[in-house]
Amino acid sequence: MKILAAMSGGVDSAVAAARAVDAGHEVVGVHLALSRAGGTLRTGSRGCCTIEDAMDARRAADRLGIPFYVWDFSERFRDDVIDDFVAEYRAGRTPNPCMRCNEKIKFEALLERAVELGFDAVCTGHYALLVDGPEGRELHRASDAAKDQSYVLGVLTAEQLAHTYFPLGTTPTKALVRAEAAERGLTVAQKPDSHDICFIPDGDTRGWLAERVGTAEGDIVDRSGAVVGAHEGAHAFTVGQRRGLSLGVPAPDGKPRFVLEVRPVTNTVVVGPREALATAEIAGTRRSWTGRPPSASSFACEVQIRAHAEPVAAQAEIVGDEIVVRPASPFDGVAPGQTAVLYVGTRVLGQFTIARTVSAVPVGG
Repeated sequence: MKILAAMSGGVDSAVAAARAVDAGHEVVGVHLALSRAGGTLRTGSRGCCTIEDAMDARRAADRLGIPFYVWDFSERFRDDVIDDFVAEYRAGRTPNPCMRCNEKIKFEALLERAVELGFDAVCTGHYALLVDGPEGRELHRASDAAKDQSYVLGVLTAEQLAHTYFPLGTTPTKALVRAEAAERGLTVAQKPDSHDICFIPDGDTRGWLAERVGTAEGDIVDRSGAVVGAHEGAHAFTVGQRRGLSLGVPAPDGKPRFVLEVRPVTNTVVVGPREALATAEIAGTRRSWTGRPPSASSFACEVQIRAHAEPVAAQAEIVGDEIVVRPASPFDGVAPGQTAVLYVGTRVLGQFTIARTVSAVPVGG
């Protein structure tokens, strides 16, 4: 096959490209420039897609003896990932920019261009398995549960799965990938994994948002509506948050309170007891199916609401444009804007963006 290897400058994508070469494919490496700030520098494990990452990717491609290019996707990244991130926070939701990047950049914009140029597939360093079943290609969890990235790939469609290649999915541990990189003479063998949001490399999400959304004082209220504190901008809070509340009125039981809801229209943050974070139902739209869709409108599945959360057994129901999910045991601290990924065993069934939640603890309960 003719393979376009997306090379981030990290060890995973470098080894994935190397394995594609070993498998006899015609491989071309490409690094995506997602920021027009050419001097952007990487600090330890913070951020990615920096100028150093582009240089590391080029060195890896040179070591593998494959052609290498840098493609400027910064405008598309700004429109589809950064602007979406800001808009979601303005609306009081908690977005996952990695999901949007995979959906809109790596497996939409990049894959579309790759196919137009005659490539058969895009290769990445994601830890996930592709299985060709009787009804088409399926996406499954990786062999290494600790590194499994099937959650952030839940946005892929059947057509996109047909043109993807994940050489690392069967690798038992990340340590083996690093050892292999060292054996191949790749200088990224011990490079730290990237963390945090790539376009906020200093990790100060609150400050970054304040510059773009602005600050405005508002009330912090309890579940009854009583004012218990004040804030300087609702965008700085997310469901489940405990730190940084600065409440002026203690809870009657003396226990800490947590953010239960963010209401951007009234610039209000709602707080309450820890147990009120238990969620009995989630629902949302903006859904997609990863391969074949379910055969019935109501079906049993497992649901994962964060990249590293434990999956929870649930019953899902399709009601018009909405998916409603009721877990066997309550979810913990779910925020609108998060992505719920549905599984059947190890197989990814699909995903949707959470639009509303129902607490397992009624007001006054």
